[in-house]
Amino acid sequence: MPITVTAPTGALTESGECEILPRLTAALLEVSGGTGNDFFTGIIGGTVHLLPPHAIYAGGVNRRIVMVELKLPNIGLPDPQSRAAFIMAATDIVEALTIPSHNRADTWVNILNAPDGGWGIGGRAYTGDTLIAAVAAAGTA
Repeated sequence: MPITVTAPTGALTESGECEILPRLTAALLEVSGGTGNDFFTGIIGGTVHLLPPHAIYAGGVNRRIVMVELKLPNIGLPDPQSRAAFIMAATDIVEALTIPSHNRADTWVNILNAPDGGWGIGGRAYTGDTLIAAVAAAGTA
């Protein structure tokens, strides 16, 4: 489940650049109830993109936005409450790992769901049922 963080260079603290993906991963695991499941943990990855500040826009003007995008199967974060919990957790994480002048309102979180069978790893497309089965099997191993 890819997590992409896009931020202007200098918005994240030096340690924040290294800590943001592990913390976002932990937040997703916690909100999803997957903490401690090796299979589920292993299918969460991501990238941090640091762009020149002049290359980030909002409302058609240059603005120092930090964007967090989570892509996951349509069974992930299946209800408004779980999505809201991840959005709040991700925003709190960004706030903790950015420089003091970063405005919380300049943190945007976007959750994208793949259709059933439209998400996969290693050439294997997972449906919701096969993914649930794989996560469950790892939880009992």
